[in-house]
Amino acid sequence: MSFRNTDPADAAYVEDVSPGSGALPPRAWYASSDAASLSLNGRWRFRLSPTADAEDDSFAAPGYDCGDWAEVAVPGHWVLQGDGAFGAPVYTNHRYPFPVDPPRVPTENPTGDHLRFFDLPADWPAPAAPDAGGEGGAVLRFDGVESCARVWLNGTDLGEFKGSRLPHEFAVGHLLEPSGNVLAVRVHQWSAGSYLEDQDQWWLPGVFRDVTLLHRPAGSALDFFVHASYDHREGTGTLRVDSDVDGRVLVPGLDIDVETGQVVTVPVRPWTAETPHLYDATLVTGGERVPLRIGFRTVVLEDGLIKVNGRPVLFKGVNRHEWHPEHGRALDLAIMREDVLLMKRHNVNAVRTSHYPPHPAFLDLCDEYGLWVIDECDLETHGFTGQGWRDNPVDDDRWTPALLDRAARMVERDKNHPSVVVWSLGNEAGTGRGLTAMAEWIRGRDGSRLIHYEGDANCRDTDVYSRMYADHAEVDRIGLGLDGGPLGRRRLPFILCEYGHAMGNGPGGLADYQRIFEEHDRIQGGFVWEWIDHGIRDERYGFAYGGDFGEELHDGNFVCDGLLFPDRTPSPGLVEYKKVVEPVRIEGDGAGGTVRVTNTFDFADLSALAFAWSYEVDGEAVETGALDVPALAPGETADVKLPEPPVDARGAETRWTVRAALAGDSAWAPRGHLVAWAQLPVSERPLVSVPASARPAPDGRGGITLGPGVFSARTGELTAVDGIDVVGLKLDVWRAPTDNDDGASWQPDARHGLLWRTLGLHRMRHRLEAVEPGEDALTVRTRVAPAAAEVGLRTVYRWTSDGTRLRLTVSVAPEGDWQVPLPRLGIRFGLPAGDRVRWHGGGPGEAYPDTAAASMLGRWESTVDELQTPYVRPQENGARADVRWAEIGQGAGRPALRVEGEPEFWFTARRWTSEQLDAAEHLTDLTPGDTVWVNLDHGQQGIGSQSCGPGVLPRYRLRVRPAEFSFVFSTP
Repeated sequence: MSFRNTDPADAAYVEDVSPGSGALPPRAWYASSDAASLSLNGRWRFRLSPTADAEDDSFAAPGYDCGDWAEVAVPGHWVLQGDGAFGAPVYTNHRYPFPVDPPRVPTENPTGDHLRFFDLPADWPAPAAPDAGGEGGAVLRFDGVESCARVWLNGTDLGEFKGSRLPHEFAVGHLLEPSGNVLAVRVHQWSAGSYLEDQDQWWLPGVFRDVTLLHRPAGSALDFFVHASYDHREGTGTLRVDSDVDGRVLVPGLDIDVETGQVVTVPVRPWTAETPHLYDATLVTGGERVPLRIGFRTVVLEDGLIKVNGRPVLFKGVNRHEWHPEHGRALDLAIMREDVLLMKRHNVNAVRTSHYPPHPAFLDLCDEYGLWVIDECDLETHGFTGQGWRDNPVDDDRWTPALLDRAARMVERDKNHPSVVVWSLGNEAGTGRGLTAMAEWIRGRDGSRLIHYEGDANCRDTDVYSRMYADHAEVDRIGLGLDGGPLGRRRLPFILCEYGHAMGNGPGGLADYQRIFEEHDRIQGGFVWEWIDHGIRDERYGFAYGGDFGEELHDGNFVCDGLLFPDRTPSPGLVEYKKVVEPVRIEGDGAGGTVRVTNTFDFADLSALAFAWSYEVDGEAVETGALDVPALAPGETADVKLPEPPVDARGAETRWTVRAALAGDSAWAPRGHLVAWAQLPVSERPLVSVPASARPAPDGRGGITLGPGVFSARTGELTAVDGIDVVGLKLDVWRAPTDNDDGASWQPDARHGLLWRTLGLHRMRHRLEAVEPGEDALTVRTRVAPAAAEVGLRTVYRWTSDGTRLRLTVSVAPEGDWQVPLPRLGIRFGLPAGDRVRWHGGGPGEAYPDTAAASMLGRWESTVDELQTPYVRPQENGARADVRWAEIGQGAGRPALRVEGEPEFWFTARRWTSEQLDAAEHLTDLTPGDTVWVNLDHGQQGIGSQSCGPGVLPRYRLRVRPAEFSFVFSTP
């Protein structure tokens, strides 16, 4: 054999539209059996070349000297290793980072040669010649390589393959040696397959999933298909395991011992995402025992609804890209388990595997812990949208074999997972004959699941009407059947496969969506985009995003749009989503002493939950107790009597808080984990009374005193309260625009951040008109307006005092024709750098008008730094809602400044100004100063999700209109 072929045609397979050659047919994936296996993960020798044909294939020969090669970790991406020596990541949303000239790719095509040397374990069975299925030998399995690979073992060319997130196996038993085996893999970053993998993520080449050598004894299992349906009327499960190799199926828990292919029906406990009951089983063939975990469930399209085990389901889902901030898409089992546990703990019940099949171990976890899964094919051709989908591979017959190969590798690999209830053909790939061929093949192979594809507007190939980012009004119309479209589509269930774009601060409006979902049977929920920010850990920036690696073409921080921060810390958006989709509805009349509890689970009763009440006076719990709630079945409601209020709290604000928590340890959370909660007001907060008894007086030093306050006689600005310095107190309307404020580039007319900046709200000018000391008040009249505009806000500050407290009443009267809402409306001032903050209001985390469902009223405490939310791209954050009072500490031995509001206010405190926050591109750009800047806001603009979705709903817009609000300053 030759290893000196330097003909460029040797790399022609890179641009071949076929899926590859030499690989075995796809089959069911399983993690282990009693057959021997050898993980080839670890440190591999590595050489990077700039083009596909820069080096010949002599490196694959035994005895090749690679002593000067580097090393990389497998699984891994080479661009995330080597401290930049192996190139850099590239992020694009949908634009291909190479010319759109299918199937051609640039000559500049980073190519990584990988070498792995291994010996067989001493107890490895003796090699034998394989038959047609690889029996009697061994199989080499690659679970994921981006984007095209060619493989040699001990100098023999095994073949090449594309389909980055799919497994490929090669028969190698006849090539193995007891020691000194040489596995060579050449990986090309760009290939014809790249045109099918334009999936809004980092382009990260490498061998990023496991590489495993599997012994195949004579008579070993090849492919098998577990059919396990459930009859909800009879309470029975029907099992049939089809196997390429005859054998037996043992299910001890059901007393089953049958031949493969035989049908057996027995009483069973069904599998659902809420009650994920699995039966341990074994497939026994002549040469192998394969552990199985069987879940009995039936998925049908019936009465225009997706039903599982006879009941409609409501997806409370997320889209999940695979991500780790240091290792990219190379995830280990612990990280996958952490994802699943976080989902379960935040009331998420479904996952769309955007936009490719995940590591198969993730689906094992979904089976075990209980998550509905839409399993999506490794297919997206979004970059063709820029040319009107011309030359789109999914409508070009030359590419259909590659599409069918990807569909088959997904279905065959994942068909035995009960968690997978829907197959998805892919994402944002336009329409065409190739997609129809995929749907037809899938239906022929597996009729037990439904088919999804959002791009199929006429639902020709799908069982579900699916949309992305439809606004609330349109979703409501769809639920009412008023959406029009083909009759067949109007008879199908509807889901939002993407909504609630979780980029930066947000998403807003989730509770409003959920109310619509629950009002209409046809709407069966949605999947928030997306699970995790794809920031890459970086010394310069904390977490890097698109453009931070010098990419010529990139889409910035659009890659950071998740409910988790890159380090898997839950964002406020995930906390909000948990509250919005909680599976128990708790309502009632706190003053009447009755609470109504409704079970909104689809399958589970409430026996796993314990309910408790607390009675709170001015934000503090004075007594707690258990609440006896029956184990309601799904959909059932019960009215439960609360106890008599335990204390006489006249003259105070009182409320009940009712909580539902796990009564015992579960597989996914410990006893006491909070699942759902509600607060029921009893008595309202009394008004803050500050009689205007003190008089303004000169202080003899060019200032004015009024009670505990000191003011500038010239400007009327407050300079101190009870000896605490105050700087720059004035009306404030600006916030550092959020990603959702800035909006998507294709929606310029509704991008409030852009409109605000264009109007000049980030550089408002304050004109002093009068400082008027009076008998019982100090009045300061101003006009606040942006330069180069005729609109303005005539603002009056009226200060009064009772001698110990200082009251500010702010009156705002708009002037001119305001065409945009305000970002915020309130006052801002600076205090000497303090640390501790206490408040009575919403918490513990941030909230805005349309993200406040999870804001629980109570007394909270934090540091100033802990009030900040570390969005990867800095932006407005950290507001606490419905604040009655807040105290900002000035350090040990110094008094705190107390602020009470009338009405309640939004409270923000940070060690930098909004302008500094606005200017920052990364968290590392923010340097704490010596001043704590405090915002007390009468109003805040909502958040929305217009970074890639609808904007702020009208009721959450901060319209410009006359306003009056008050704050009382004191020291406790």
